Amino acid sequence: MPRRTATLLASTLMLIALLCTAVLIPAPYSEMSPGPTVNTLGDHDGAPVLQISGHKTYQPTGHLNMTTVRVTGPDYTMNLFYALVGWLDHDSAVVPHKTLYPEGQTAEQADQENAEEFTQSQESAKVAALQQLHIPVTEQTVVASVRKDKPADGRLHAGDVITAVDGKQVKATGDVAKFVTRHKPGEKTVFTIIPAKVAAAAEKKGKKPTTGQKQVAITTAAEQGRAVVGIQAGADHIFPFSIDVKLADVGGPSAGLMFSLGIIDKLTPGNMTGGKFVAGTGTIDDKGNVGPIGGISMKTVGARSKGAQFFLTPKDNCAAAAKDTPQGLTLVKVATIGDAVKALKKISKGDTAGLPSCSPAGRS
Repeated sequence: MPRRTATLLASTLMLIALLCTAVLIPAPYSEMSPGPTVNTLGDHDGAPVLQISGHKTYQPTGHLNMTTVRVTGPDYTMNLFYALVGWLDHDSAVVPHKTLYPEGQTAEQADQENAEEFTQSQESAKVAALQQLHIPVTEQTVVASVRKDKPADGRLHAGDVITAVDGKQVKATGDVAKFVTRHKPGEKTVFTIIPAKVAAAAEKKGKKPTTGQKQVAITTAAEQGRAVVGIQAGADHIFPFSIDVKLADVGGPSAGLMFSLGIIDKLTPGNMTGGKFVAGTGTIDDKGNVGPIGGISMKTVGARSKGAQFFLTPKDNCAAAAKDTPQGLTLVKVATIGDAVKALKKISKGDTAGLPSCSPAGRS
């Protein structure tokens, strides 16, 4: 066999061996890519995303799109070949698996965590939107969760409203732990509660539960040297009218800002966007503060591919988003829901020169 042919054959066989090895070798990475975007002002799967009853609503035009990121699941095993392909693909990102999923987390646990975060984001979005519109929202302290095999297990239940501990009125969620830990382990503490079913019936009518109170005595246990009963207290809100978010197969907290803005737009006359296509992302808390999210570059790519002209970007994501902004998309920096509302007013009027913009790290 001529030397040149033998060399070529050997090189080809080596390349095949390397490719086979790349396919077989698992790589500790996950992939992120642009996911669907959904207009919070419109319909999804034949039903309005935001369903409001008990208050006058309007039908704004334009788009206030929430954005998503597709990620490979916690049980997905990527091989080295696909990792290399992902690194070369401009519209996807290959990241260490542990960045997305803590070690040992199952698919079921990941789904549960995402669902809980999504539910909480909806709650905070409603609170922030109504507060922005100066519509009162009533807050009460409830049992958020009960730990198995702890003193409160079977005595208290998720959703029970806590009105007092040892006769002392509970005015904030932190009061519960403060009152319980005044005891020594082994001492009794008395909870005054309104059972979850009674509270839920009142809340459906938009009212704070005031009847059906009962007292539950619980003997505390020791944990790290202090008295505990084994519950997590949380804040629950009573809204003066019904607001429901109907969006399946979406998880995580990052749509909070866009849900809030959609609610505000539906509750006020006119169009906040002026008919423009605005997309965005960001977590939101009860006070209207906008927090950062993951996969910002995937979301800007996904938004622009659907026609977005403006992208509301959390302040702490600005530098990363500005490094590779899709052509034709204007990044608008926001830190609060108030910032977002002000920006939308400028966008609706076409006064975009003064919009707060994102800049790469090291630039202003």
